[in-house]
Amino acid sequence: MKKNELVAPVLKWVGGKRQLLETFRPLLPSKITTYCEPFVGGGALLFHLQPKCAYINDINHELIGVYRAIKDHVEALIAELENFENTAEHFYAVRDWDRDKEKYASRSDIQKAARVLYLNKTCFNGLYRVNNAGEFNSPFGNYRNPNIVNAPVLRAVSAYFNSADIHITSADYADVLENVPKGAFVYLDPPYDPVSDTASFTGYAKGGFSREEQIRLRECCDDLDKRGIKFMLSNSSTPFIRDQYNAYEITIVQAKRAVNSVASKRGNVDEVVVRNYCA
Repeated sequence: MKKNELVAPVLKWVGGKRQLLETFRPLLPSKITTYCEPFVGGGALLFHLQPKCAYINDINHELIGVYRAIKDHVEALIAELENFENTAEHFYAVRDWDRDKEKYASRSDIQKAARVLYLNKTCFNGLYRVNNAGEFNSPFGNYRNPNIVNAPVLRAVSAYFNSADIHITSADYADVLENVPKGAFVYLDPPYDPVSDTASFTGYAKGGFSREEQIRLRECCDDLDKRGIKFMLSNSSTPFIRDQYNAYEITIVQAKRAVNSVASKRGNVDEVVVRNYCA
């Protein structure tokens, strides 16, 4: 299947890997037939590879709702996006949809997916963040001309989803990994281990991602290795993470920190790429 250059992330996502695609290229297996990404997020590597068969998952059901809407109802989604305005008044009105749980539940899946895309394009720094009640709480970004309706990319992603064998779920990552078919390649991009007490960002989903979860994920990787399934994992280069994966191949890469309210603190940081194979 020929790759379409228009197939690209439709959302800005914390920890997105678009900047690292060229760094990843020599670290990937030479042949990928079936691809699995349990923390798909913005899907930069998925859309770069465009595998013929893919299992994509994220615990954030709002995000997965966007992908399902793109796959099944892209024209209706585009039409819905055209109703939104780039004003602070409209932004906060739409942001507050989820404050009325009963009314929000009555909205269509297309409306909910369009809301996620709209808020992502117009909120500050494209930061998808929820509070303890699971309500979106990023402020208005005040951008002059955000690309709210990116119809060519939405249509290209929809065409890819419908031409390939794509399985889209919103479940616990361990359940996804337990059912990965033999011969698949798994890419894991979980919420990162914080490099300091103030650096943690796990607000993309209610509940966060603790060190106990990092350990549970490493145990899942151990299981993948025992089953002969190739995996590659990204995380922050902390002593804790390097110790967890010391039985595997660890490559240090440089990534640009993009999420910080102070521009001067957005710079290159060390990340690890963990593999249980040699490329």
